[in-house]
Amino acid sequence: MQLVINTHGSFLKKQNNCFLVKNEDKVFEVSEKKVDSILITTSATITTDAIKFAVENNIDIVFLDNFGDPYGRVWHSKLGSTTYIRRKQLEISDKPEGFRLAKGWVEQKVENQVQFLKDLKKNRPENKDELDDYISGIEDLKAQLEELEGTLDELRGKIMGLEGMGSRHYFEALSFLLPDKWKFNGRSRNPAKDEFNCLLNYGYGVLYSKVEKACIIAGLDPYVGFNHTDDYNKKSFVFDMIEMYRIHIDRTVFNLFSKKQVVESFFDEIPNGMTLNKEGKAVLIQAVNETFEKDITYHGRNIKIGNTIQFDCHRIANSLIGK
Repeated sequence: MQLVINTHGSFLKKQNNCFLVKNEDKVFEVSEKKVDSILITTSATITTDAIKFAVENNIDIVFLDNFGDPYGRVWHSKLGSTTYIRRKQLEISDKPEGFRLAKGWVEQKVENQVQFLKDLKKNRPENKDELDDYISGIEDLKAQLEELEGTLDELRGKIMGLEGMGSRHYFEALSFLLPDKWKFNGRSRNPAKDEFNCLLNYGYGVLYSKVEKACIIAGLDPYVGFNHTDDYNKKSFVFDMIEMYRIHIDRTVFNLFSKKQVVESFFDEIPNGMTLNKEGKAVLIQAVNETFEKDITYHGRNIKIGNTIQFDCHRIANSLIGK
């Protein structure tokens, strides 16, 4: 689970081989065996003993801004694995093997979107025709993706363009299915212009921290991207990898609206948009944690959704070094 500190003035320390959390409402202990990472989303105090305890137990501490984006992380100083993995990652980034990997990640993202819309269609017979149109449009774009052959330098723009068009169709479909009160006009980021994107952006921020951690543990370089090009201090590979897992946040956020668990009090207005407040963050993070804890069959294994990210990162790392 992710231990989330999102109450102003909270205090986190180590006590009796557990994390002790104090806030204005309560005091509670959490065993380190139950914690995968610690997310700190607001003004809080954490002791050096708690930091050392987290590092010793491979628990990363991630600091998130008001939009859910990580701006800092405490993690042990060791590489996740052999440096040879990072060398191979850089080596294949402009070769056919790198092209196949990068294109495959985007294809998986698009397939996830199609499958989600098909799942939604099953319980919405009154929207069948409209959803069929959206699904057909996205599947056409996926077919174009699958036909691409070449190098990333030649086709990076084409891949990203097709992915972008597919996402526009996809989010139009999700907005179409929402009640009028919650409909939105495309993606908006930091700040979000609407409630759906507000929840989505914060969820993606939480997901980003999990993907980055999985890359580090597997020995992959978060900065050596394939589809997302190199830029100063930009963790391009994390942006590449996260595409396959956005669907878990999409489903979680959409389900919160479908189950009428979203209320206006979750959101605060800020200049040019809105932000998720303490109440909204608590509901979203609980739902995201529940999603990550669900068991699924993945590549022939029974595994928790949250562990599929680490599974894939290890699989990619092993393929790079011929295992």
